[in-house]
Amino acid sequence: MIRVALIGSTGYTAWEVARLLLNHSGANLTVATSRSDEGKPLSEIHPSLAGRCDLALQVFDPVRIAEQADVAMCCLPHGASAQSVRELADAGMRVIDFSADFRLSSVPLYEHWYGVTHPWPERVGKVVYGMPEFFAEEIARADIVANPGCYPTSAIMPLAPLVKAGLIETDDIIVDSKSGVSGAGRTAKLGTMYCETNESIAAYAVASHRHGPEMQDLIHRIAGKPVDILFTPHLTPMDRGILSTMYARPVLQKGDTTATVASRLMQTLRDTYREQAFVHVVDHLPATKHVVMTNHVQMTVRVSGLEDRPGRVILVCAIDNLSKGASGAAIQNMNVMFGLEPTMGL
Repeated sequence: MIRVALIGSTGYTAWEVARLLLNHSGANLTVATSRSDEGKPLSEIHPSLAGRCDLALQVFDPVRIAEQADVAMCCLPHGASAQSVRELADAGMRVIDFSADFRLSSVPLYEHWYGVTHPWPERVGKVVYGMPEFFAEEIARADIVANPGCYPTSAIMPLAPLVKAGLIETDDIIVDSKSGVSGAGRTAKLGTMYCETNESIAAYAVASHRHGPEMQDLIHRIAGKPVDILFTPHLTPMDRGILSTMYARPVLQKGDTTATVASRLMQTLRDTYREQAFVHVVDHLPATKHVVMTNHVQMTVRVSGLEDRPGRVILVCAIDNLSKGASGAAIQNMNVMFGLEPTMGL
């Protein structure tokens, strides 16, 4: 039985990890930490866990945690997370980090976008990205896994195979994403209060969201080609879920029609994900309700233009931001790290 430690237990992603582990036959939660709620049961912080997970919260002590758990899921904010990850790794633990501290490939890229000095620069660019669909072998051997961002998951999964296959142009990709409010975290903020988000949809962090460079960096790593992505996120009045719509120009072959382009792109995605239990290339248009509360991904392709004059490629992808976009991906990564079926508990 895998013993799991939850580092930073008060947020939505921590709650989702605890909820998912209740149904996992190969792992259980043995440690939960909080800086300010020591001694309280986890169910007091997350009342839906009452009677099911009443583990007492403890302060962060990496040596003590290493005695009680085999893997740590670190649900701390960027900057703060890297130091805790380092201490846990030094104590001999394997770690899945939910922050962005180890996702990007270089220290300058990280420090430019996150505005902090990285506390463990030696490991930046040397931590595997936690997307088993592309990096399963590395994840299985890893001591530290960088859990993917939620928006990047919804964009990388449809785009990377098509860029790698040379089927879409790399210099003019648009990613337009809508997310539920849980993606902004559990801390009270003006922009996520009920009266601000209800009956409204709003763009935010336009041309400055930190997930844009993550998309570009990882697609480059997977596909071997640099890409130029314009990313705009939107906040929508729903609890959870992400719908991303992507626009790109197709690389055309002689005699192409909208139908042949769409067929070629769909087949490439189906071939890429044929053996992946959580990824579904579908004929219908995905919606967040199709994937909410699951670790599943749905994606599809449409091509605009006249029949004999293909225009833009339109990709649509839906995920649950708290599951495949965060905690479900972490459970999937844990399963791969410890040699379990990737679908266990999910």
